[in-house]
Amino acid sequence: VLCLVGNLIIIALVSSSNLRESPMYFFLCHLSLCDMLLTTDIVPGLLHIILRNGRSIAFPECVTQYQFFGVSTGTECLLLTVMSYDRYLAICRPLSYIRIMGTKLRHLLAFGSWVLIFGITLTIAVLMSRLNFCGENIIDHFFCDFVPILQLSCSDTQLLQTINLILTSPVTLLPFMVIIVSYVCIAAVIMKIPTVTGRQKAFSTCSSHLTVVSIYYVTLHCMYMVPTSGRSVIALKVLSLIYTVVTPFLNPLIYTLRNQEIKVTFVKMFCFKWKNQET
Repeated sequence: VLCLVGNLIIIALVSSSNLRESPMYFFLCHLSLCDMLLTTDIVPGLLHIILRNGRSIAFPECVTQYQFFGVSTGTECLLLTVMSYDRYLAICRPLSYIRIMGTKLRHLLAFGSWVLIFGITLTIAVLMSRLNFCGENIIDHFFCDFVPILQLSCSDTQLLQTINLILTSPVTLLPFMVIIVSYVCIAAVIMKIPTVTGRQKAFSTCSSHLTVVSIYYVTLHCMYMVPTSGRSVIALKVLSLIYTVVTPFLNPLIYTLRNQEIKVTFVKMFCFKWKNQET
């Protein structure tokens, strides 16, 4: 509930204020949509498993859950990359920022991210639905992820794993490289600013995004670096819990507590509504 409310507040604040004209906050609204989609896809089933000590799920529903999980996490990965490019333009090329990051480009980057990831995850989900399952049907996880589903199949999954690797590697590794390069360039420009106040002001414009990126990618990389056999299954579940529940909850807090413009907009809106109620 807190996650949904936090992200809804961000969307409401941006949509009803001058912040909607800023590319960064336009992308932030899409990031909040990703977090809301991920939360509503994973958390209800997780709560059911905790309260009832398990859950039965039909296979089509399981594949659908994986589809929405993949769309939300993959799109968030691309959106964080787009936001890092936005911060690069704002700090390293401020005179060209408005001209380059215009309305057309920001819509193309945002909606292109959704469409691209939806196409990739739909392809994998369709291929997954054609697998045969003839043995144990208990998923040792709290949601339908790619690896736990494949572990239950009695079909040859080598081709599907190869296709998954080919389709998902470019949209995970390349964005991470773009983020690294963007922030190296940003750091180089900030270090050239002569005054401490100027450097702090420049860094404050991207500190929230950098915090979210760090939490997101550290958890993501740890989750896929940990082996899936033996005692590491519990570690995978804990990392998955952080990745699917904790991170979407922290994102709105980070952007509201560390972002001065969001806080100012919230105070102005709250005071305006309070004054209207008094009159």
